[in-house]
Amino acid sequence: MTTHTVTLTGLRAVYGTGTRRVAALDGVTTSFASGTFTAVMGPSGSGKSTLLHCAAGLDSPTEGTVTIDGTRLDDLGEDELTRLRRDRIGFVFQAFNLVSTLTAAQNVELPLRLAGRRPPARDVVAALDAVGLADRAGHRPSELSGGEQQRVAVARALITRPAVVFADEPTGALDSAASRQVLRLLRGLVDDHGQTVVMVTHDPAAAAYADRVLLLADGRVVDELEGGITAAVVAARIAERETTPAETAAGPSW
Repeated sequence: MTTHTVTLTGLRAVYGTGTRRVAALDGVTTSFASGTFTAVMGPSGSGKSTLLHCAAGLDSPTEGTVTIDGTRLDDLGEDELTRLRRDRIGFVFQAFNLVSTLTAAQNVELPLRLAGRRPPARDVVAALDAVGLADRAGHRPSELSGGEQQRVAVARALITRPAVVFADEPTGALDSAASRQVLRLLRGLVDDHGQTVVMVTHDPAAAAYADRVLLLADGRVVDELEGGITAAVVAARIAERETTPAETAAGPSW
C-alpha cells in the first residue's frame, strides 16, 4: 500500500485585501508518496514557491491542512512546529545559505548544533560522503565550487534524516554540469535511500529527473505527468498549456 509523506488538502493562501487581494494558492489538494521525486512547475506567480513554503511549514496557509509524516501542522504550537521543521524536514535553497565562516562539516552539523545536539563526527562524515564530499569537510564555502556548495547544502538537509526534502530551484544558480551533479544526487537519494523529494523548478531538463511533475497555474494544479518523463515531454506539455484559451495571448513566463 502506498504511503504518503506529505498531504495537502484544500490549501488556500490569500494575501492582501480588496483590489490587492491575491490568491497565491486556490484550493490545492495533492500528496507526495514516500520514496518518490516530484517536480513542481508553473509560470511566474503560479503559486509553486508558496506551495513549497506552506508544505514545509515555513508559511501558514489561509485555509486547508498540511500533514507531514502523519502530523497535521495546524495541530502544532509554534515550538512544536519548529521542532518538526528541524527534525523531519530538510530544505535546500537556490542560494545555498551556507555560513561563510564555517567549514563544510560545520555547516552540515549546524541544524543539530542549533537544536542543542552534538552530532557524532561519523554522522557528519557520512552525510558529506553521501554527496561525494567527504574529502572537502574542512573547506569553507569560498573554497568550494557552486555545485559543491549546493551538495553541502543537501548534506545539511539530510543530517537529521528528514521525512521529506524540499528543494526550491536547487540548480537555479548552477551551470549545467553542476546542475546535473545535484540532480543525480537527488535522484539517487530517492532510488537508493527511499527519500521523499519535492522540488520546485522552471527547467524541463531538471523536471525530467522526477517521477512525477505537477504543473501549477493561478494557484491551482492544472496538469500532472507520470511515467515516461523527459525534458521534451515536459516542454511540450508546458507549450500546450500556454496555447490553451484560458491563457493570455502572450502566454505565461515559465
